[in-house]
Amino acid sequence: MASVQSDSLTHGRAAVHDTQSPTASAELRSSRRRRTGHLKDVPASRELREKIRDCCRQLVTRLDRNRGFSKDELEAVARKALEYLELPEGYLGWAMVVLSSEFWREQVAAVPAERRLLLLPHCLKHAEGCPADYDQFGLECEKCGACSIADFRQQAEELGYKVLVAEGSPIVLKIIISGYVDAVVGVACLNVLEKSIDNVLLAGIPCMAVPLLSSDCRNTSVDEDWVRDMIHVEKQVSAEYAPTYLHLLRFAKQLFEPAELNRLVPQLRNKPKHAGSGAEFEMSGSSPENEDRLALHTDPIAVTETLAQEFLAKGGKYARPFITLAAYDAMVGAKGATSEGAERLAEVPDSVRRVALSIETFHKASLVHDDIEDDDDFRYGEPTLHRTYGLPTAVNVGDYMIGLGYRLVSRDASELGYEVANDILDRLADAHLRLSEGQGAELLWRDANNKQITPLDALKIYALKTAPAFEAALLCGIRCAGPVVDREVPLKKFAKHLGIAFQILNDLKDWQGDQDNKLSAGLDTLGGRPTVLWALALESLSEQNREELCRLLDSPVDAAAKIARVRQIYHNAGVFEKAHLLVDKYQERAERIADEIEPESLRRLLYYLVDSVLERPATVEMEIFNPTFPT
Repeated sequence: MASVQSDSLTHGRAAVHDTQSPTASAELRSSRRRRTGHLKDVPASRELREKIRDCCRQLVTRLDRNRGFSKDELEAVARKALEYLELPEGYLGWAMVVLSSEFWREQVAAVPAERRLLLLPHCLKHAEGCPADYDQFGLECEKCGACSIADFRQQAEELGYKVLVAEGSPIVLKIIISGYVDAVVGVACLNVLEKSIDNVLLAGIPCMAVPLLSSDCRNTSVDEDWVRDMIHVEKQVSAEYAPTYLHLLRFAKQLFEPAELNRLVPQLRNKPKHAGSGAEFEMSGSSPENEDRLALHTDPIAVTETLAQEFLAKGGKYARPFITLAAYDAMVGAKGATSEGAERLAEVPDSVRRVALSIETFHKASLVHDDIEDDDDFRYGEPTLHRTYGLPTAVNVGDYMIGLGYRLVSRDASELGYEVANDILDRLADAHLRLSEGQGAELLWRDANNKQITPLDALKIYALKTAPAFEAALLCGIRCAGPVVDREVPLKKFAKHLGIAFQILNDLKDWQGDQDNKLSAGLDTLGGRPTVLWALALESLSEQNREELCRLLDSPVDAAAKIARVRQIYHNAGVFEKAHLLVDKYQERAERIADEIEPESLRRLLYYLVDSVLERPATVEMEIFNPTFPT
């Protein structure tokens, strides 16, 4: 096995990290939508599984674990391992999981057990006769002894682990970012682990996993001694640490927690009033519950401030303030991306924190106004602001947040430096204007009788509506650290390509419904938005079908039937597949720009943004390739 450690096996990863050869990095960035079902074969014999694991264990000793490890790099090294072992490509998924686990072993071991999460799949339980119930966090195991879940759980809890029996990675990522755990060990099928690998590798979260021996989801099995070994992983004398965005993700979220938000943006008017003090008043469109909560306990003049603060702290991924903070950190030594990131980020000046807050404030203001203009019912899984408090109040809250965004920067001009503050304010104003221009073009089209639009025109609207926020977040973060200089032009192009691709993906998500923002599919079509999907359909359809599609917007047909017919037309025209090809095109353009950016810490951030912002939901892929229609 000594030859496993040859240079040929590590060449793939070394090429990616050769900062003098960005083209090598581009060559290893794989297609985002290729089929992977044939790459998830499970090695049938225990001997073969052990053989792959032993190879991976030796291989990682030659890898630099002080660097990040993307999914594409992981695949390149795993392929080399399979070539050496003369094993088929079908085992690639298995090899990637095992290789990733061995790569992170030392860092997981360095995390105290009480800061680790053990994630177990419910399919390990016996399907028949299991007495356990489910709650919002997963399976509530009764520890009856009929399956291995209780045994694994007991071992982990005795060591201090937090244990969750549930499927999927979204809740896990939320738990990690919330600060409850610092490492994850888990058991899952290869289908689930593929998505999890994307999330944990991108963010640099220490993680180990043992794949299930089948993906049947009923009474499956696992190499139980592998799981016990993973749970009891022993701390190494020293551990190398790969760059991580975990601390920066947490830091961005913490800005919007009540205590920190109130410290950075003190409420000037919100002074509690006692019921019956004469402060009661009515709000048009508000419910009795909201009237009680606000009118009886808040000074009437402070209502707008209160609603704005609440909306700022509500929901979302806080991607834009993260970008600002991460861009700033990348330009001042990337200290926040180290194992001591939490301590290092505590040194970030309040003025920089408020710049990050201002980016999210403008974004949240645009959401309030956008929901009004599109007459949307839900935001973050809850009724929109104008549905809850009425249209006039919602408009006013959005306006207030715009003013607050500017004030967050202008009040810190002396600390930021007047020239820096002026540059940031100018960028924010420019982003605000372009966003309004894009939204105005969309509204004009929506209200026009002629519903014709070309894909190019739709993409121009996307560039105005979405890209400015990414651009402002990046450039303002860099400007807080120093001059932007020759990075400005390429980063603006990067933000444009990223924003367009993101908006197209968002339109595709609309056909599945969005648990973050919307609760039903096809709302953009019902609302008459000029999406690129609509434009692609018009471009491809016959004149008869184009006329039918345009008539559907004002048709009295039931909404569900209307959406079903539009879906059928889109499918017949190949719209979903063409839209994904456009995402690939703009993603590749963004990646090419990232390949040339210096310093390496900023380039790494751009790669992370491409992969995380443009994450393709599996449900959308299923919708495209396996459409179902009513008969």
